[in-house]
Amino acid sequence: ICGFFSGNMTTSINDLDALVAAVLGSSKYRAVSPDLVRAVGARELAARPNLKAAIKATKNTLHQAGGAFTDAPIDYGRALAELRAAANSGDAALRAAGRAVMARHTSTRERLPILDEFYATTLANLPPPGRVLDVACGLNPLAWPWLPLPPATELIAYDIYADQIAFLNDFFALAGVRGRAEVRDVVGRPPNEPADLALILKTLPCLEAIDRRAPERLLDAIAAPWLLVSFPAQSLGGRRKGMAAHYEAQFRRLLDARGWPAERFVFATELAFLVDKR
Repeated sequence: ICGFFSGNMTTSINDLDALVAAVLGSSKYRAVSPDLVRAVGARELAARPNLKAAIKATKNTLHQAGGAFTDAPIDYGRALAELRAAANSGDAALRAAGRAVMARHTSTRERLPILDEFYATTLANLPPPGRVLDVACGLNPLAWPWLPLPPATELIAYDIYADQIAFLNDFFALAGVRGRAEVRDVVGRPPNEPADLALILKTLPCLEAIDRRAPERLLDAIAAPWLLVSFPAQSLGGRRKGMAAHYEAQFRRLLDARGWPAERFVFATELAFLVDKR
């Protein structure tokens, strides 16, 4: 970004402001973190021939990073009303309503067939965590009832969509979850507050679409001894085409360079690693 602004600074800043306004002015991206839009936009302005091309490229990057995971806009007001009604009918009803809402987001929908075993298996041998981070969380915090955690565990969730984050904070209050959800560009500002466990689920490929070095910067910055990292076993279109093997090879190179051991778990729709950073 500094290199980009070293030329005609006034024109560059004006173009960047115009790009950010154009992207946030579109219905699909209006809830995205302005910090992320500005960072991606600055990079695209430096690489594209004009403002129009940079706006298009910025939207494309944001789509790869998150927009591709919702088939249609989620009505968070309606979703919250469904969860509130279910909560009045007991835990089983709340779980069923949670599943229904999670099905509206592609990433969490893919995990629904394995939800009963996913956390029970991957976290079975961990000491009870006092604080858990959910990085680029999507709607995964709705899976809270499936996590084998003490009720007093604090959950801190991060994502780039303000409307989604407001919904999750309302869900936390409704379900009695300690913690908070926060709008955060984890590429530009990787979370570094102390925690016992970080969930980084099907997140690293999305971050890499924004910045090739973002995955390693994130993993290095997180101040938790345990990381649960996962990758999709297939593309959004359902094609397997060696994706899991590619992600695993790439991830193991990163782990080997840091000397971090990891336990591997294979599920029908997801490949997971419990990483020991101690």
